[in-house]
Amino acid sequence: MNFHIITLFPESFSSYLGESILKRAIEDKKIAVKFYNPRDFAVQPKNRPQTYSERRVDDKPYGGGPGMVIEALPVVKAIESAIKTSKLKTKNYKLSTKILWFTPDGKQFDTATAKKFSDTVKNIILVCGRYEGIDARVKKVFKMEEVSVGPFVLTGGELPAMLVIDCIARQVEGVLGDFASREEARVSSPDTYTRPETIVYKNKKYKVPKVLLSGDHKKIDEWRMEMRNKKTR
Repeated sequence: MNFHIITLFPESFSSYLGESILKRAIEDKKIAVKFYNPRDFAVQPKNRPQTYSERRVDDKPYGGGPGMVIEALPVVKAIESAIKTSKLKTKNYKLSTKILWFTPDGKQFDTATAKKFSDTVKNIILVCGRYEGIDARVKKVFKMEEVSVGPFVLTGGELPAMLVIDCIARQVEGVLGDFASREEARVSSPDTYTRPETIVYKNKKYKVPKVLLSGDHKKIDEWRMEMRNKKTR
């Protein structure tokens, strides 16, 4: 599984991708993550480095209003570069490549979608907006899916991209130490417990539910299912 991330701030991913399960998944080549900064696709001056102002890729919105909008062409070129990389990694790249555009009013991303992508897609291009967003003409250039990670507005698309990478990556066999440990693939409860059996805090005892100590796995599964259904309701 190859993740291609279009972002102005690739450094914001380093702490999350550089720790724990995802770090091991990258090192073990179960997943790959590559970044494409639209600033690198701004107009390049000849025979000298870009100045800071020349690396800017945002401008005032047409129609007025606060904030700035990311220009279309640098993002288009960044996506083109990601598609080119996808072609090198995958023979039938059109069938195995998805472009996701993060927006609060997009289709709700969920575990079922993550499972579908992990089974059918090899390259996922994640387009992360910032400020007031990205010039909407980019969506007319490429066929892409508009997705949301929840009914709220964030500062940028980087956090949603991390959520999507995490959710999809854990569906890739070999990423988790035990593939059967995926909660969505087994009977699990939102409440879990570990040793010791009793803890004391401010003179009050807190115990593990008795059913979990019974050794009766049928009853334990029934309890877990009941707890999950109760939380869902």
